[in-house]
Amino acid sequence: MGEGLRTVDVARDSGYSVQQVRDLERLGVLPPATRSDNGYRSYTPLHVQALRAYRGLAGAVGAVEARRLLQELRTTPIAEAAAAIGAVHVRLARERDEALRAQQALRAIEGETGAEGADDEREGDAMTITELAGALNLRTSTLRFWEEEGLVTPERVTSLRARRYGLAAIRAARIVAALRGAGYGVPAVREVMDSLHRLGGPEETRRILSRRLDGIAARSVALLRAGADLAAVVTSAEGPPATT
Repeated sequence: MGEGLRTVDVARDSGYSVQQVRDLERLGVLPPATRSDNGYRSYTPLHVQALRAYRGLAGAVGAVEARRLLQELRTTPIAEAAAAIGAVHVRLARERDEALRAQQALRAIEGETGAEGADDEREGDAMTITELAGALNLRTSTLRFWEEEGLVTPERVTSLRARRYGLAAIRAARIVAALRGAGYGVPAVREVMDSLHRLGGPEETRRILSRRLDGIAARSVALLRAGADLAAVVTSAEGPPATT
């Protein structure tokens, strides 16, 4: 593929439409094309690689973040640009680990529920809000917020409204903590917790977590596919290698 590519050439080789190529240039995804005397755009192979890199980044982190990252990659030293790409890989790996921990927490809690009857709870199994917050490495204010949102419901045991968390509430708090740690917002956590109380609820919860893991995997693959094109964008900022 030679120099002096037309807009239609770039569109064909990148998989975008002609209008999308123009729009992405206007948004700063592409460096500006050179213009001939008659006003026609002239692109290079690097423009095609930048568009392919954008496609992979957008699949991994979303279009807005991908535009910001590409502009950064074209203008920063290669060490900083490489670190920025590495940070995206780290972010995806962290999201996957958190989702896996949520799955493990759900399995553990289901196992406990299956092994213990409803009448097996003892007074010593209950926790105060301070004890439960410490066990989950949370602030007590977080547990109060979850209570306000209907995610975890403690028992009231004194006229001072001191909270007592039985086994069911402790299990619920552990699930909420795992899901919040996995990146779920409060509405999504509420959906999961509601599903646990419905017939077949645990199965639906497992499906939700499985879909999240599938989505993270797809985003990771999109980033991997963009690897060579991202490298071309990063190294282009350094200019041609020096000769000796």
